[in-house]
Amino acid sequence: MKFSKLSQLFLVSSIGLLVATVFSACAITTIDYVFVACSAGSGTASAGQIMTYAVDSQSGALRNGAPTVASGGTNPVSMAVTSDYENLYVANAGSNNVVHFATGINGVLTSKDTVTMTTTPIALAVNSAGTYLYVVSCTAAANTAYPTLSCTGGATLTEYSLSSGAIGSAAATKTLNLYGTYAAYSGDVLVPTGLTVLTNNGVVSDNAVYVTAYDLSAYNPGCTSCVNSTANPGWVFGYTIGSSGALTPLATPYEAGIKPSAIVASPIDTYLYVTDYAQGQLIGYTILDGGKSLAFLPSGPFRTGNEPTAVTIDPRGLFIYATNSLDSTVTPYAITLASGIPTGTASSANSTDTQPVAIVIDPALGRFVYTANYLGNSVSGFRLDATSGALSENQATPYPTGAKPTAVASIPHGNYSTQSITP
Repeated sequence: MKFSKLSQLFLVSSIGLLVATVFSACAITTIDYVFVACSAGSGTASAGQIMTYAVDSQSGALRNGAPTVASGGTNPVSMAVTSDYENLYVANAGSNNVVHFATGINGVLTSKDTVTMTTTPIALAVNSAGTYLYVVSCTAAANTAYPTLSCTGGATLTEYSLSSGAIGSAAATKTLNLYGTYAAYSGDVLVPTGLTVLTNNGVVSDNAVYVTAYDLSAYNPGCTSCVNSTANPGWVFGYTIGSSGALTPLATPYEAGIKPSAIVASPIDTYLYVTDYAQGQLIGYTILDGGKSLAFLPSGPFRTGNEPTAVTIDPRGLFIYATNSLDSTVTPYAITLASGIPTGTASSANSTDTQPVAIVIDPALGRFVYTANYLGNSVSGFRLDATSGALSENQATPYPTGAKPTAVASIPHGNYSTQSITP
């Protein structure tokens, strides 16, 4: 059968369109960048590095992104990103410094400035306005009584002013100690573990920062020569933030189990959640009076897996995810918005690679979840079901990283930054 020239042209055009459609469907579109902080080598003073991965918009799979950069110190342990996604901060525990990076639209990190501390930074947070950086730190020294701990006292919250992302001088400093009703234990040694800042979505009164810490004088398993305090071991310390950055402590610290390990606030500043590493549980609080007080959620605490180390809430405020380092799992919970009560069980957990210690949700569309796995030297990726909050494994997970990844952060790519999920 012969074709006319018109028919031949139509056939060729149709084939070309079909091929173009297939290639378009298979095209890889980057929706986010994921940053992973890890050590370049082994030992307690390993040079730090930050690896960059690009997130595929369809599958959530990670592929190598911009070149790896030095973290600017040793043993990076925490990262934080400004709400405009233009600045990344990295805490290096081994060198007692915090390094500021500018984030390019292609995921490239450019080192900008550094602040060196006299104490060891443990965790970071940035307020939503991008005007203050919060660093919780401690005194770290060799201590044979606590061979597995680096903090031996001096728990401190420092507020640094920010100007166009650059780290300025310390605007406020607070030393953590038990006070008020618990003043009898004011001399106990506190170990900070995490912090979070309220997002205050346009509500100026909702302006507070919270720090988790545990009492080393009360919780010291395996130590036979320690002073044993009778105080509650775990605590949440809260500070309201004044218009000039002044920090005012809440009327009292709040009990938080035995060994709180991570903390997160809901996107609309209604609820606060803390993981208890020692008891395998999630503790919930209602945030009252614009952040000035807390109240335990009814029917809590809520069961997690064993040794939870990190926690995050999806950008819509509907789901919570906690990593369980001993089980190598991540547990999803659905939040009842009216009460803040999380619903989920350890049996609903998803397997990760070995020892997840950090977690992040992609900020562009809130569809993908990633965990940094300390002993697995990897990142595990999952797709988030926007209806149920259930997780399913991403393609080709887990993804290899450098040695001992400890922190993970993410920014949207390009125009996706204007489409980021909000509650």
